[in-house]
Amino acid sequence: MLRKDNKNAARQKRHYRMRRKVVGTAERPRLNVFRSLSNIYAQIIDDVTGTTLVAANTMDKEIRETVKYGGNIEAAKVVGEAVAKRALAKGIKQVVFDRGGYIYHGRVAQLAQAAREAGLEF
Repeated sequence: MLRKDNKNAARQKRHYRMRRKVVGTAERPRLNVFRSLSNIYAQIIDDVTGTTLVAANTMDKEIRETVKYGGNIEAAKVVGEAVAKRALAKGIKQVVFDRGGYIYHGRVAQLAQAAREAGLEF
């Protein structure tokens, strides 16, 4: 009998392995990405204090009004722009990108590209 691998467990393993090296500080917090089938979430975290400084996702009221479906590339672009604008409003210009164990492709890459275009540096 064949054993089917759990993709999410493998992703979490990659994420924990990467998190040993990627740490957000007060000067340069961590931009974390989580994606589900129907939504995408981004938050900027200060790991020293363990607090979320800025967050945006496709379930936010203003973002939900602009996107039809939260699980596609267009929604990821809107979330990337929103998290960057909110970060710049709080005085955060530089971040460390944490892709959450996902491959840097598709929605994750578009979110990062939109955040860069909106003014975040990473």
